[in-house]
Amino acid sequence: MSFKVIKAGIFTTLQDRGRFGFTHLGVTNSGVMDEYSALAAQKLLDNAQDTNILEITFAPVELKADANTSFCVTGALCEVFINEQLKNSWQVHKIQKGDVVKVQIILEGQRVYLAVKNGFDIAKEFGSNSTTIKESLGGISGIQIKNADILPYKQNSEDIINRWHENHIPKYEKELVLRVILSYQEESFSKEEKEKFFNSTYTITQDFNRMACKLSGEKILSSLDGIISEAITFGSIQIPKDGQPIILLKERQTIGGYPKIGTVLSIDCFKLAQMRIDTKVRFEPIDINTAQDKLRDFYSTFA
Repeated sequence: MSFKVIKAGIFTTLQDRGRFGFTHLGVTNSGVMDEYSALAAQKLLDNAQDTNILEITFAPVELKADANTSFCVTGALCEVFINEQLKNSWQVHKIQKGDVVKVQIILEGQRVYLAVKNGFDIAKEFGSNSTTIKESLGGISGIQIKNADILPYKQNSEDIINRWHENHIPKYEKELVLRVILSYQEESFSKEEKEKFFNSTYTITQDFNRMACKLSGEKILSSLDGIISEAITFGSIQIPKDGQPIILLKERQTIGGYPKIGTVLSIDCFKLAQMRIDTKVRFEPIDINTAQDKLRDFYSTFA
């Protein structure tokens, strides 16, 4: 009982919430880049939050089912077909043995999520299914999904009639505002440099992947020439010597030696994950207490 992968796309990986507790070994967290879309898919299917899911970065992807189940597609706006019939994303659909599911053109956004009821029946490594290619961990053999791969799942025939409310389906704009908590290293940035940082518009460059997003725009200077390498959290904004901000994401290195002006609120990093090259980015400050309230509100939606 499984999907056979007919077309895998250029970069499709199996992910879940991530791999935690191993950064002291140099193992990155990994996990889905857009948690909002992935958690929405799991909620639609009545799955546990940490159920695995396919993260699709480049279409087309084509899967053939050999058993009944339910699935849904969320994330970037795309064309979804069952047996050549166009279907809505952000909605649960039933499929039967022999059905072919296709994710075609990605129209807006960057990453599509495809989830099945109860997830794919694949063994975890270090407590997670998340694929981290540079460490050869997770997924199937630690690499991206390939043509002819088999994605096993348990047959399921229950009727699940769920659809995400249209008002809560993200719209992917051409300019994004990211809220930033200033870091304990902010004192290495003068008042003028911080004002420049918060009053400038940056552009997402081609150096944008699961590890990090490098921006292009006004140079930001720190009084620190470098720091002793230290642990790096999700959303950290490093300022290297060229002054161009780098936002560290799900497959970031576990330690780094550039000064950090602050950290992007994690739920804003999920929005960043759906932005394309040349998207405009601005920053605005947020205090730690407000940030924690925003996080609690976000995750309570999926409780």
